Amino acid sequence: MDPLSPPRVYEFRSRFRAPLPFVYAWCTDYSPEDPKLEEEEFTRRILEKSSRRVVYEDLSEEPTGWMWSRYVVTLRPPRRWHAEVVGSHRTWNVDYELSEKPGDTTELWFRGERRATALAGKNPPKAQLEAELREMWRRFGRALEKDYRARRKSG
Repeated sequence: MDPLSPPRVYEFRSRFRAPLPFVYAWCTDYSPEDPKLEEEEFTRRILEKSSRRVVYEDLSEEPTGWMWSRYVVTLRPPRRWHAEVVGSHRTWNVDYELSEKPGDTTELWFRGERRATALAGKNPPKAQLEAELREMWRRFGRALEKDYRARRKSG
């Protein structure tokens, strides 16, 4: 794999039935419990967490060996964050931006530039990976909305 080859760009939008401040706080509160939200089996280790930056690593066992990634997330409250990811199988530069929509809903815009490493071979087809990412964010959305409803009831 040519490390100088241009990255492939992936984009999608997702909506949540919750106000923007809640969505931002929920999406940027990284924790070792996050794999459960993705319904995936991997280990997340938080290395640094502050009001402006989060650094964490994910490790998963794959049929061909271990897959590792380190994420450096720059928080840009109240509606944006950026992640730079270096890993054994890919690198990413990802921008996330939230916008308020009618009816107390929030839209997430995801734009990521992804490069595969020599271990991964090549990037997956654009439509395939965007569909996988949308599904992952649908699962996040269900958990986010459930948390929002629970907090509204208790608050």
